[in-house]
Amino acid sequence: MDKEWLELNIITSSEAVEAITGILYNTDVKGITVEDSMDLKFKKENPGDWDYFDEPLLKIKDGAIIKAYYKEDDKFEEYFKYINEAIGKLSTFGIDKGEGIVTVNKVNETSWENNWKNYYKPTRVGARIVVKPIWENYKKEEHELIIELDPGMAFGTGTHETTRMCIQALERYTQKNSTVFDIGTGSGILSIAAAKLKAEKVIGVDLDKVAVDSAIQNIKYNNLNNIEILHGNLMEVVDGKANIVVANIIADIIILVADDAKKALKENGYFISSGIIKDRADDVINKLKSIGFDILEVNNQGEWICIVAQL
Repeated sequence: MDKEWLELNIITSSEAVEAITGILYNTDVKGITVEDSMDLKFKKENPGDWDYFDEPLLKIKDGAIIKAYYKEDDKFEEYFKYINEAIGKLSTFGIDKGEGIVTVNKVNETSWENNWKNYYKPTRVGARIVVKPIWENYKKEEHELIIELDPGMAFGTGTHETTRMCIQALERYTQKNSTVFDIGTGSGILSIAAAKLKAEKVIGVDLDKVAVDSAIQNIKYNNLNNIEILHGNLMEVVDGKANIVVANIIADIIILVADDAKKALKENGYFISSGIIKDRADDVINKLKSIGFDILEVNNQGEWICIVAQL
């Protein structure tokens, strides 16, 4: 007999996806999927990079649907209240929540599994890097680097603009002797990308223990031995300095950790930051300039910005 789960449906804006998934990770969420109209636009403009269109995605004209899955227990009502309240406060951070509608219904385990597994297909996210779910087959081109990923917890699957831009920046700046620190590693996708690009040493850190466990498992799928995943804050758990610090978070947190990122970088090191909505780009740029960074690149995809700065 199939187990029953509670499926939380959140109708929101593309802009709010990263922030709301962050809110969900503060609860005991067991899985997340995101259906984003901005991803559909990207698919249409880059047909060679995708091989699958999810049917619900075609119905979203402007915005996103986030689905989160929970066990039916006595903690869920508390999570539901917290999620609604946190989404309601997004505007205080300059984030458009869109409709911000949250609903819940029951689904069985088999339906959930088929739903998210059908959604994730091999995706080219950079010039060389392809993200491949572990259950999918993919014929590798000679120049491609394959990241094997289990996106069941959806801490970062490569499909979002912010992740793609970080990976593309890593492709440009990672060298064979590079040390890379990945702040808020999530699924470990950026750490794995840096290691695949032949970085000598990679350290990923995250405050969420579930994310740490997810990253460690994904690293095992890729048979990599030059990545270390740590639980905690960057400067509290990492020794030494890096050639590259990458952070795919949100603008306010990037501003908050910028000083620590500077301390963690070697001379002439690079700070790659994303998760920044367009309206907050100047705030991040001004903070980075004020502490001695030179701005090398300000890239955008959709409503999102990725900044590459150098000491």
